[in-house]
Amino acid sequence: MFTAENLEKYADVLLWGLATARKAALRKNEIVLLQYDQAALGLAEILYARLMDRGIHPVQRMIATFGMEKSFYAKANRAQLTFIAPGEKELLRNINGRIFIHAPESLTHLQDIDPTKIGKAAVSRKSLRDILNRREEQGSYSWTLCLFPTGELARQAKMSLKLYAAQVIKGCYLDADNPVAEWKRIYREITAIKKRLGALAVKYYHIESAGTDLRITPGERRKWAGVSGHNIPSFEVFVSPDWRGTEGVYFANLPSFRNGNYVEDVRITFAKGKAVKVTAGRGEEFVKKQLAMDAGASALGEFSLTDRRFSRIDRFMAETLFDENFGGPEGNCHVALGSSYSDTFDGNPARLTQAMKKKLGFNDSALHWDLVNTEPKVVTAHLKDGKKMIVYENGVFK
Repeated sequence: MFTAENLEKYADVLLWGLATARKAALRKNEIVLLQYDQAALGLAEILYARLMDRGIHPVQRMIATFGMEKSFYAKANRAQLTFIAPGEKELLRNINGRIFIHAPESLTHLQDIDPTKIGKAAVSRKSLRDILNRREEQGSYSWTLCLFPTGELARQAKMSLKLYAAQVIKGCYLDADNPVAEWKRIYREITAIKKRLGALAVKYYHIESAGTDLRITPGERRKWAGVSGHNIPSFEVFVSPDWRGTEGVYFANLPSFRNGNYVEDVRITFAKGKAVKVTAGRGEEFVKKQLAMDAGASALGEFSLTDRRFSRIDRFMAETLFDENFGGPEGNCHVALGSSYSDTFDGNPARLTQAMKKKLGFNDSALHWDLVNTEPKVVTAHLKDGKKMIVYENGVFK
């Protein structure tokens, strides 16, 4: 498992990520919400001490156990399902940072729960996410998250716990003498890629693989984002497209765990920006109900590509945080159904009103679900002047 040195290095990287996401160092007397699953208590304790040393006010919250979560969805009446505790909105309006350590005890404990019920709870809590999104747009808040190995994750990924932990260490560069220096290098090199992509006047992108034939319109006033410090690890370069221009078929060949459910071989057909046909090898009914959660759940909020030259992740990890950054022999692309990211707006996101977002085709939803394709693929940019150019092939940016 993790050594004391591994944990200290993980804390270094997470604090770098939190500061980088906000583009400013944390200041004395600011408030950071520290959330964690029970299995990650050791790492949480190190982070708590580090925040105290900096004069920051850490507020710790352990996540509900899988047993509590199952009881909630199995027993909740309508009032309980949509209940928001007193003080929760006040806390979110005042925190300056959030660190989340994901260490799940179970990945399938909600498979017998009606997905509609899960969706109603998510919709009711969207107002909390909106608070944080707006504060991040204003520059007063940032977040980062990571994964801590558990037996359940290892079992679902068909690995021993020792091998799974080694994959996390490798994927986050915690085996380096100075992991933060490695992340700063990756940040610089991927920033150059984002600038190259942003300089292109693109009408639409065409993504082609064995199972995917999809056209995505980036839209106006967009920029490419990624490696922002939000996710550890993160190697993806992404844009929130104009959802109205999505046409064709997308296939997710990597399985996905979401809300205590397992799905695989998800295939979605889009027409005029909306998912009009959905099939899955497993979990099809769950997928359909997720995409019916609200008006924006059946449209795209993100399109992403990962360059295999940066990512050391080469195995299915049963966790989207790692799987959406899969490197392997061919890199990956993923799309997210649901909400957009305002940090892909090319101006000041604090000035983005709801009316502007709607006009520019930024999607709005309580859902944000990443679905990953690791097949060999070619991504072609069709430019506004009629020319074409390949921007991604053989798992790397051209």
